[in-house]
Amino acid sequence: MNNAFEPANRSIETRNIIVTGASKGIGYETVKSFSQCTQNHIIAISRDVLGLERLVDDCKKMNPEATIYPLPFDLENDDYNTQLLPSILKRFQQVDILINNAGKLINKPVEAFSVSDFDSIFNVNVKSVFRLIQILIPYMSENSHIVNISSMGGYQGSSKFPGLALYSAAKGAVATLSECLAEELKNRNIKVNCLAPGSVQTRMFSEAFPEYKAQLSAKEMADFIRYFAINGHNYFNGKILPVSVSTP
Repeated sequence: MNNAFEPANRSIETRNIIVTGASKGIGYETVKSFSQCTQNHIIAISRDVLGLERLVDDCKKMNPEATIYPLPFDLENDDYNTQLLPSILKRFQQVDILINNAGKLINKPVEAFSVSDFDSIFNVNVKSVFRLIQILIPYMSENSHIVNISSMGGYQGSSKFPGLALYSAAKGAVATLSECLAEELKNRNIKVNCLAPGSVQTRMFSEAFPEYKAQLSAKEMADFIRYFAINGHNYFNGKILPVSVSTP
């Protein structure tokens, strides 16, 4: 897969990229994958300050010329207009790629979920996606690409698992939101697509399914997300695309 990517020294235009949920798992590896190309300037968003510091160190070890802006922010509780947007605009005046990757999974029987669990899962998995896109629309570049990360759990017709009712419902909402926003934003030439990964070996996955070994690593999924974010909007808009080696 890597041979489909441009090498770090290739002369290309600078891309301004934002990745949420960047302190671990798929988000962490996605930032690392983007950072291999010096022309990619990346804002990495997470509430985990230490995780962001480790991320910057890892990226700099791979590519000393990498441009990474760690941005500590709690997508569930902090203020988007007064805290997040001004911090983004200090680094970027326009955004070329936005990857809404942050997610929250709580594994419980449906009767054990609290209202607080419901609010937290939907705030992180759905509301944060909506809010971040909403505040960034005026700053999206021509032919920009928004990539929302859903899940096969939220993909209609896929296998479902006990304990993940709210997580899967929230990820299904992200998929429908992506379809709607693609239509609403097409006159601005902003493309919106949604990737629905299957099982990926991350800490969140391991905690939810300790007995199960995922078929893809976080790095493998991240490399695909990077490639799709750069190229996918030339072929797709408003699509929910399953990224899974299993069926259904």
